[in-house]
Amino acid sequence: MSSALFRTKNVEQSIQDTEEPEHSLKKSLSALDLTVFGVGVIIGTGIFVLTGQVAKNNAGPAVSLAFVVAGVVCALAALCYAEFASTVPVAGSAYTFSYSSLGELPAWIIGWDLVLEFALGTAVVAVGWSGYIRSLLDNAGWHLPDYLAGRDTATGFGFDILAAALVLVLTAILVLGMKLSARITSLVVAIKVVVVLIVIVAGAFFVRSGNYSPFIPHPQPVPAGGNLKAPLIQLIFGWAPANFGVMGIFTAASVVFFAFIGFDIVATAAEETRNPQRDMPRGILGSLFICTLLYVAVSIVVTGMEKYSRLSVEAPLADAFKAIGHPWYAGVISFGAAVGLTTVCMILLLGQTRVFFAMSRDGLLPRFFSRVHPRFRTPHRPTILLGVIIAIVAGFTSLSELAELVNIGTLFAFVVVAISVVILRRTRPDLPRAFRTPWVPVIPVLSVCASLWLMLNLPAETWLRFVIWMVIGFAVYFLYGRTHSRLAPGRQTATGETRRPPAGNTP
Repeated sequence: MSSALFRTKNVEQSIQDTEEPEHSLKKSLSALDLTVFGVGVIIGTGIFVLTGQVAKNNAGPAVSLAFVVAGVVCALAALCYAEFASTVPVAGSAYTFSYSSLGELPAWIIGWDLVLEFALGTAVVAVGWSGYIRSLLDNAGWHLPDYLAGRDTATGFGFDILAAALVLVLTAILVLGMKLSARITSLVVAIKVVVVLIVIVAGAFFVRSGNYSPFIPHPQPVPAGGNLKAPLIQLIFGWAPANFGVMGIFTAASVVFFAFIGFDIVATAAEETRNPQRDMPRGILGSLFICTLLYVAVSIVVTGMEKYSRLSVEAPLADAFKAIGHPWYAGVISFGAAVGLTTVCMILLLGQTRVFFAMSRDGLLPRFFSRVHPRFRTPHRPTILLGVIIAIVAGFTSLSELAELVNIGTLFAFVVVAISVVILRRTRPDLPRAFRTPWVPVIPVLSVCASLWLMLNLPAETWLRFVIWMVIGFAVYFLYGRTHSRLAPGRQTATGETRRPPAGNTP
């Protein structure tokens, strides 16, 4: 029983599966496309919203250091992702990586986790996008009825028509093809990067050095509490975190980590990349480096324009320009935020459909979803299914508290990928690796420790919801996935060949 749960799918078989005509994706992406995808999904909610929240409540002007800390945690994970994505250029990201190293059950767990992460991320961003659009419409004198503005606005029935419509339109774009998605993303990313540069360059002229004093405000202890909204580390060890001060920077880092979510989605497009061995590391590391620089620069400028204690939580960048008498800049920033969140939503949806597709191709989910469109060569069935479900969720649900589930899901994936790199180095030293994570096992161990530290700083209720989702996942695996897996003895492949677990490949 235990050997079946940890049966591995070797790298050669994973790559061979991508060559089956009915289950192969079109290779059309370059290193530039991947970098644009990474920048497109990373620059979004974090840079337009979280800067003010964490500066005002957690770190003060030192919020720039919080972005650096979160960026370092992501960089450690990115080095591990880059090795795997160039060695195993197959759709599925952390799911595929863990299948080739840790085994089937751990792979299922991480795949199930990624489905939750990307689904909630897409819905949360769609609702945020809807809020920016409604704000722009209100400024123009056009007002949506409350019952079409979502649960947060309506007193009775509420359906966020804009959020749902956005998800459905992006679903159609993804069905039509990756190259079309890449072109649209490139245009939108160019717009929002220009807006971010406007904030940095224009805002630099209004910086006052007095707003940086004190750069690291005096720490203010947070009262200890026993409720589920308290960080898990507080409930376990009785340690009360502090706002501001040095510890406030780490508290802020666990919040702004949400701003970096998405670089790992680049890895889900490995199978659709023309030269993944060369381009995947460039896309993953390049997009993360660019976004970290932009985040730090924006946070320095904004906290210099206005005292951190007076920053807006809802729209800190736009409101900072309003506060100094430049509403035109505020309008441009609001437009850029709305445009920017569009690509975030699309690429999160892209990542989820690719993970779902990979799990279906392996038989852990119904194989019906692993057939690609005969013309567009995209996984149209899971894309349509998930797009409709997420549109409904985004329309009916208020997801502000569930957003933290995205953080814990991503950090869990980071831990699994880092461990998998070490294991695959030991079990398959013969594999050609176009990119090698430096200083193994030091870098993977640091990645695991840093990710676990941020996870412990998340609320206990987030952990509880995460555990419930995982329990549901275990039930699905044991009731369906374990017996329908293509590695199960006697299962038929897509070509009609009876497949048995490869000799010597099951622990």
